[in-house]
Amino acid sequence: MTTKTSCSDFVQFFRSWVSDPMRVAAVAPSGERLARLMTQEIDPFDGPVLELGPGTGVFTRALLARGIPESALTLVEFGEEFAVRLRARFPQARVVQMDAAQLGDCGLFDGAPFGAVISGLPLLSMPPSKVAAIVGGAFETMKPDGAFYQFTYGPRCPVPRPVLESLGLRGKRIGGTVRNIPPAGVYRISRQNPLELSIDGSKYRSTDAGAGIAAYAAEAGKADTGRPEASA
Repeated sequence: MTTKTSCSDFVQFFRSWVSDPMRVAAVAPSGERLARLMTQEIDPFDGPVLELGPGTGVFTRALLARGIPESALTLVEFGEEFAVRLRARFPQARVVQMDAAQLGDCGLFDGAPFGAVISGLPLLSMPPSKVAAIVGGAFETMKPDGAFYQFTYGPRCPVPRPVLESLGLRGKRIGGTVRNIPPAGVYRISRQNPLELSIDGSKYRSTDAGAGIAAYAAEAGKADTGRPEASA
């Protein structure tokens, strides 16, 4: 990536943050060190990869550097300004402009299950019910041994413990870096329990994941997913 492109990305990202700081929760794109941490456990044989909130494509480039074919990438981005840029930069990738909270309901990801999910979404700025919808929907699209990778600027896992427990998941910190603006940590979220293949054979679900999402939303007293959020 050229210096000119990097400056252009920073300007685009900063403008998006100024216009909607709750949707774009950082003033600058993620750094290369964080991108390497986010993708360090993903290999080409893991299968297709889903990226949520790719923004300017920092993590996308790191996935390509790991040997993941561009054609094996699906990029879900809510912001139109970012989606347009992603389509131009990664023409072989599938770019879907949508709210990631609709993953489990949209029916667009019923084909080959993903081997991993990379998330650049600002989960800390979202209500727990929306976090549950995003994470639960992501696991419905993944293989049994698939993992969800999320970075955070906070001191603990960005997915609240009640959400993890309700979905039958666990989170583990796998690294961190101070060479990012701001400093960030990376978590791997994976399933705790044995899995079942859904009846139609198109989705992988934990035995209680679907019920967990509904139960948590009910307990929170709302099923409202709030405002769409993006990106890295």
